Amino acid sequence: MNKVILMGRLTRDPEVRYSQGEQATAVARYTLAVDRRFRRDADQQTADFIGCVAFGRLGEFAEKYLRKGTKVVVSGRIQTGSYTNRDGQKVYTTDVVVEECEFAESKNAGGDNSGGFTPSERPSPSSAAGDGFMNIPDGIDEELPFN
Repeated sequence: MNKVILMGRLTRDPEVRYSQGEQATAVARYTLAVDRRFRRDADQQTADFIGCVAFGRLGEFAEKYLRKGTKVVVSGRIQTGSYTNRDGQKVYTTDVVVEECEFAESKNAGGDNSGGFTPSERPSPSSAAGDGFMNIPDGIDEELPFN
């Protein structure tokens, strides 16, 4: 089984290219800084920098929403490869091919508003019932995504 789950922050904005042909496919490359759980005494590095590549819709998602510093959780598989560089040397690569990507923190943690609310739209804590749930006004049942 080849399965990887990582949580980390983007070290820079994703680099996105599109494949050639009739149906151009987005290919996004980015690096995640993944904190190590434990640090050895002599080792100053506290994070590993792991290359990720996302294809198709996930590549478009990366282009549209991911920026330097964004904390994400990705799952996918490890893929190795090799190529010969301009100097004629063989270079070996290891990347995580992203199969799923989710935000690991709210926009608010990054300085923006969270949950898509502007401050004036955000429900106030006083609108919560005694059980901790917000009261839903009558007459908006048709706007709820479930019954």
